Amino acid sequence: MEAARPPATAGKFVVVGGGIAGVTCAEQLATQFPSEDILLITASPVIKAVTNFKQISKILEEFDVEEQSSTMLEKRFPNIKVIESGVKQLKSEEHCIVTEDGNQHVYKKLCLCAGAKPKLICEGNPYVLGIRDTDSAQEFQKQLTKAKRIMIIGNGGIALELVYEIEGCEVIWAIKDKAIGNTFFDAGAAEFLTSKLIAEKPEAKIAQKRTRYTTEGRKKEARSKSKADNVGSALGPDWHEGLNLKGTKEFSHKIHLETMCEVKKIYLQDEFRILKKKSFTFPRDPKSVTTDTEMWPVYVELTNEKIYGCDFIVSATGVTPNVEPFLHGNSFNLGEDGGLKVDDHMHTSLPDVYAAGDICTASWQLSPVWQQMRLWTQARQMGWYAAKCMAAASLGDSTDMDFSFELFAHVTKFFNYKVVLLGKYNAQGLGSDHELMLRCTKGQEYIKVVMQNGRMMGAVLIGETDLEETFENLILNQMNLSSYGEDLLDPNIDIEDYFD
Repeated sequence: MEAARPPATAGKFVVVGGGIAGVTCAEQLATQFPSEDILLITASPVIKAVTNFKQISKILEEFDVEEQSSTMLEKRFPNIKVIESGVKQLKSEEHCIVTEDGNQHVYKKLCLCAGAKPKLICEGNPYVLGIRDTDSAQEFQKQLTKAKRIMIIGNGGIALELVYEIEGCEVIWAIKDKAIGNTFFDAGAAEFLTSKLIAEKPEAKIAQKRTRYTTEGRKKEARSKSKADNVGSALGPDWHEGLNLKGTKEFSHKIHLETMCEVKKIYLQDEFRILKKKSFTFPRDPKSVTTDTEMWPVYVELTNEKIYGCDFIVSATGVTPNVEPFLHGNSFNLGEDGGLKVDDHMHTSLPDVYAAGDICTASWQLSPVWQQMRLWTQARQMGWYAAKCMAAASLGDSTDMDFSFELFAHVTKFFNYKVVLLGKYNAQGLGSDHELMLRCTKGQEYIKVVMQNGRMMGAVLIGETDLEETFENLILNQMNLSSYGEDLLDPNIDIEDYFD
């Protein structure tokens, strides 16, 4: 006979996930329903909280992310109860979620914010590291102190930051695109930024305000092995701050880029020896390629037939939504990217189940100048909006689509430059029917505007351009700008005077 199950708690608002989306959602629900308990289920002992939130313009926002113990969250919101446990199963028909600790929690409304995990180029290889959260970043730093050469695979934001921050270690960077940073930049912006990779890095680091990684009072050794494999929350744009990324060789940037290729095969040292394969040395002179005599722990064969040895491989090839624990026995509609499809009220295909952040796939009729990207700002906006929708639905009210989904807007830092991305900044989905306008001052600023039928559809602003608010308005109001022609970007014309 089965042991008697603990009594199920009465139907509550339940949120799963201790990252930005989940915590924002729980905080918002706690504010709206001060007399009700809000349950936050999280597998990790630390949560991620938004601090120092600043609204820069109508849609652009900036904030720091801080790792905190869950008790700090419960202090701020006495009606949030944190349950530190993974999810074993979702029984959506019974409106019940079963946690790894064996307890059942009955919900009236549930929001799944379990994030995403790094796509690893190969599972279970000790020389392949995926970087996505604090633990993996610290592990990476440990490995790097001994490394003479590493290989970075991937072309997203984390790869870009890594390549810039690593010193004293040869870096071979393999990307499947023609130019670096394709998720964020086109070739022009990449070129503008890479000139900084070649230049020596400024010694005095500009003080960064954004992330503090603390996992205080948390004895690393004390965490059981099962815990170590739990997925932590995602890192943000300054994740390498406070990590001292130095390899063993004493020189600044030594980077070799292999473009338009992917990993074909990974060999461990013994296998490589037996197969009598040959690998290349670090290409110092593009004309002469020599065979490497040094033995490396791991070798990577690329689809362009080149083989390099290295100390370890960093897999920075994006993320997959973390839907696994929720699928069994439930018929969720999934997006092409594997996320839980949500409608314009963040509602999944199952009754009373919502989703927000990296785990979900926006499946409503999107604004022509917004797209989903798995970024912290969107996790915060979605978590906040999901809570609004859950509250309205339980009170029988209606809510309007949140304004932040009208226009894609993101501000971040790359290579110590401020970077603002607006709308279809890479002309995503516009086909060939668009034109670009550029203004670039080397080492200072790079401005690119995407135009279609005389209307501004997107922009990339690198450096201190002060144009973000003006451009945000021009994209939102879709004003016809044909008559301004190239003057739009003339540095001698104060464009703000035209449009305020």
